[in-house]
Amino acid sequence: MPFHEITPARLSFLKDDYERGFIRFCGLRAVGAEWGRFESMVSIQPDHRQQDGFIHAGLMATMADHTAGYSAFTIVPEGFQILTIEFKINFLRPAFGEALVCRSRVIREGRQVIVSESEVFDVRENGQTLVAKAMVTLMAVPQERLSRDESAAFSS
Repeated sequence: MPFHEITPARLSFLKDDYERGFIRFCGLRAVGAEWGRFESMVSIQPDHRQQDGFIHAGLMATMADHTAGYSAFTIVPEGFQILTIEFKINFLRPAFGEALVCRSRVIREGRQVIVSESEVFDVRENGQTLVAKAMVTLMAVPQERLSRDESAAFSS
């Protein structure tokens, strides 16, 4: 994948846009971005843990999916949105640390379909441990084609 510069204004937009809505509720923060890559972090709170004290898989899946979407967002022109069309995640071991870090990168750059992978790391006293890996397929869609009216969203 050829490297392209991302303007400071675009980087600022992507970081701010990443942290909206449900993602803000979850506490996820954008911590780094460059062409084809995006990194996020969350400081773990008691509500992020499931009944056994481990970090909830739903939080890790949300983080992997959303961060992969923004890695794809770095390579599309302004005026496009990114939608997930499929993702698969493998949980490699339980997460129990004080934070999670997700690093996502585009591995297949298509005109409309983009594939990214995410790695989620558990931040523990002795460093970072890989706890989940996801493969995410995404679609780049011109903003004007997106509509809340499902019947009009993708009509030709």
